[in-house]
Amino acid sequence: MTANKKADLAGPGISTYKEVEKVLPKNYKSLLTPKETQKAVFSAKNYIEEHLGKELNLMMVTVPLIVDKESGVNDYLDRDGSRTPVEFPCGLGIQPRMQAQVVQAATKWKRMALKEFNMNVGEGLNTDMRAVRKDYFLDHDHSSYVDQWDWEKVITKDQRTISYLKETVNKIWKVIKGAETRILDEFPQLESKTIPNLPNKLEFFHAEEILDMYPDLPRKQRETTILQDHPAIFIVGIGSVLKDGYPHEMRAADYDDWITDTSKETGKQTHGLNGDILVWNPVTQRRHELSSMGIRVTPETLKKQLELSGQTDFLQLPYHQAILNNKIPLSIGGGIGQSRTYMYLLKKAHLGEVSVTVWPKELKDICVKKNIHVLE
Repeated sequence: MTANKKADLAGPGISTYKEVEKVLPKNYKSLLTPKETQKAVFSAKNYIEEHLGKELNLMMVTVPLIVDKESGVNDYLDRDGSRTPVEFPCGLGIQPRMQAQVVQAATKWKRMALKEFNMNVGEGLNTDMRAVRKDYFLDHDHSSYVDQWDWEKVITKDQRTISYLKETVNKIWKVIKGAETRILDEFPQLESKTIPNLPNKLEFFHAEEILDMYPDLPRKQRETTILQDHPAIFIVGIGSVLKDGYPHEMRAADYDDWITDTSKETGKQTHGLNGDILVWNPVTQRRHELSSMGIRVTPETLKKQLELSGQTDFLQLPYHQAILNNKIPLSIGGGIGQSRTYMYLLKKAHLGEVSVTVWPKELKDICVKKNIHVLE
C-alpha cells in the first residue's frame, strides 16, 4: 500500500489504455450533436466568464501563451520535477536568443499582473488561458492542451483564512450551477433520468479528515470513495505532509499556501489555505476535478515551502523576489478547467468531444468502438 500511495502523488491520468478502455462507458450516446455541442460550449463559456466577473469582482485581461524562462513565472504544477514546460529559443538577430517557455498555467503571472493592472483590494482579473502540458498521460479527462479560467484577486492579510477561502469557493460553485441551469434551459435534451445534475451544495472536507476516514487508501481512491456519498466536494489543504507521511497530493511550493497551520480556525489538526473542487461524474463513473485554487504564499510561507521542497534556488528569480520584497499584493486565485467543466455540464464521456487537440491513435480507436465522437 505504501508504494501505491507514493505513486499516487503526482502524474495525472489512468496510465494504461487497457484501463482507459475498461473505464470509458458502454452503450454511450451523446445527448447533443457536435454542432449543438459547440453552441452549448460557447453559451456556458459566456455565462461563466460574465458571472465569475460579477461574483468575484474580476475583469477579463489578456494572458501570455509564452513567457521568458528567466522570469520564473511559469507553473511547474508540482514539486517533484516530473512535468516540465515546452521550451524553445526565439528572437532572430539577437545573441544569445531568448529562452521562451510555453505556459503550463498562468498561476504566477496572474499575481504579477495584479500590480501591472493596478488592482486594489477586492478587485481581480480573469483570463481565457491556454497552455500546453506535454507530460500528461492522455486519457478521457487529461489532454496536453489545457484551457482554464485562470483568475486572481487582491486580498488583505486578515482575509487569509479558511472562512474567506470557503466563501470564495461557494461563489464559484454558484456560477457553475448557474451555467448548468442556463444550458439545461437552452438544451432540454440534456435532462436525463439516469445522469443526475450537479448538487446545489458543495461540501467541504480537509485533507486530514479524508485520510482519517480512509487511512489505507491512496489519494485517488480516497477521493473516489468519498465522492460516492458526497458527489460535490472541496478538499481543503493539499500539499502538506499528512500523518501517513505523504501529502494528499504534490503541489508546487511557490504559489498556493499549503503550510499554514489552520487548527485555531478549524478546531482540528489542519494545514493549508488551498484546495480542489471535485465532483462525481455519473457518465464516466469517476472522480472529476473542476478547479484547483487557493490563498497565495506570503514571504514567510514561500521560504518555508521552498525549503521543504528543496527548491530554495528559486528565491533568486524575479517572481519570487517580488513576493519576498512585498512588491506584489497578497492574493487568492485559481484555475477552473474550461473543457473539464463543459464535459461535465454537457454530460460527455471525453474531453475530445468539447475541445480539439491531439490524441494517440490507440485512444481514438477506443473512442470509435465506444461511440465517442472525438473532434479532429
